[in-house]
Amino acid sequence: MIPFDVLFLFTAASAALAITPGPDNLFVLTQSALYGRKAGLLITLGLCTGLLVHTSAVALGIAVILHKSAVAFNALKMIGAGYLLYLAWQAFRAGAVDPAAQKSGPMGGWALYARGILMNVTNPKVAIFFLAFLPQFTDPGRGLIPLQIVLLGAVFMICTLVVFGGIAWAAGHIGQWLSNSRRVQVVLHRAAGSIFMLLAGRLAFSRQ
Repeated sequence: MIPFDVLFLFTAASAALAITPGPDNLFVLTQSALYGRKAGLLITLGLCTGLLVHTSAVALGIAVILHKSAVAFNALKMIGAGYLLYLAWQAFRAGAVDPAAQKSGPMGGWALYARGILMNVTNPKVAIFFLAFLPQFTDPGRGLIPLQIVLLGAVFMICTLVVFGGIAWAAGHIGQWLSNSRRVQVVLHRAAGSIFMLLAGRLAFSRQ
């Protein structure tokens, strides 16, 4: 069992990391502003599901492959960068829509959820980060390391869900107000596309 003081420190660090601007929370911010709180929350759930994959990878030792193999790391990051460029292309070609038709987002709920999963899973930096971060709070004297990793990963996901959910709610509220202007909608799409391009470049040129 992980001691309370260690768990408290880990929770505080996880919340701080979730708040720090990064690809995932910027993704939630832009999508919530464009398509509303529901879309942002569905994407947040998808991102948290992606964290499940990374947690499992660390617990099973798979993340070590990404850390050691340049080929695997570069292949995954290129997939992620390509997906971000695809999202940028979609954003740049999108126009204004009727606010009444915008409430449920640009696609179905499952598609939004899947978008969040893809955004997170195709970023190998998350796996490498988990590989470096989670083991710091484990101790062989407290039992099986994989079980401790899973518990810490669950706590990290809860922190992410709370923080990103707050971002989705706030951005969705602002976006709902701004969406009454068709011109503002187009500007928001262009801003989102620019952010996606920057994130794609950042990911493409990242190193192990």
